[in-house]
Amino acid sequence: MPTISTARRARLTRGTAVLAGVALLSGLVVATPAAAAPGAQPKATVTVAADRQDTRTEQRNACVVRMLLTKTFSDPDSRSSQQLAARFVSPSAVARGAATAAGPEGLLAHFAADRTRVPGAQAVIKRVAADGDLVAVHWQITSDPRDERSDDAAVDLFRLQHGRIVEHWSLEQPVPTGTPASGNTNTMFSDLYRPARPTAAPSERQEERNRILAVSAYDTLFRDQDASILDRAFDPAYLQHNPVAPNGTAALKQLFGSGAQFPAQQSVISLSDGDIVWTFSQAVGAKPGDPLLAADLFRVDGGLIREHWDVVPTN
Repeated sequence: MPTISTARRARLTRGTAVLAGVALLSGLVVATPAAAAPGAQPKATVTVAADRQDTRTEQRNACVVRMLLTKTFSDPDSRSSQQLAARFVSPSAVARGAATAAGPEGLLAHFAADRTRVPGAQAVIKRVAADGDLVAVHWQITSDPRDERSDDAAVDLFRLQHGRIVEHWSLEQPVPTGTPASGNTNTMFSDLYRPARPTAAPSERQEERNRILAVSAYDTLFRDQDASILDRAFDPAYLQHNPVAPNGTAALKQLFGSGAQFPAQQSVISLSDGDIVWTFSQAVGAKPGDPLLAADLFRVDGGLIREHWDVVPTN
């Protein structure tokens, strides 16, 4: 029987869990982690965004990424797209995951491949986050922007230096169609959470607290496999945007209570902007340059995780 790598085995396991309707989360990073549970596997190298207090640079970086996506995706072969990419993408930019070649040409080739896969595709940006030197985009690749149940979901992550992209990760998956067995009819992109009372936008300090809470919750659950965190860090009725998983914590409690075994995974990159924490995971023991397994977004409000979206590549 051929040997399956740890990262590949983790992807297969995650895919199986999603199809079973219990893949509700995936990946986070701990900047100031709690002590690992006895026997927990070693942590992977953690990537933390630089200077999370520089909001002016964060805003500029977000504008660069948003402009590149909106101005070049529709015609990546055009001269104007090539000029924009040359201006805002470093010639030595590194491409990770599903991204293609490096540099400006690599980013445009990645967009061209998306448009080949989804004829007539448009880039529909759902949410953007900037934290330190990182910018993340949750978006839909679709020929019909009015239909959130069509074509592909994507999360792209960019690292910028001096206003130029120097590193790029891309995760994409088809948007599931049909009626899921879980009965969950939420789309992969919609915003559903409504707080009991209006709340102010979180401060930078609160954003960091949210990030540490969500990251610690994920690693406790999926690295240490300690399901008790579900009762401490999650709203029992949290809203789920993975179409094959139901709302709430009951499904994960059932999964861990069943004695199911799966490879440990943990966050290697995370960022927080507004009330949403973004996390990117790898299998425990993966090398820093190995592909990311998934991107997960968690809305945190009042010290609890209230809503979740994810993108889990299928290959």
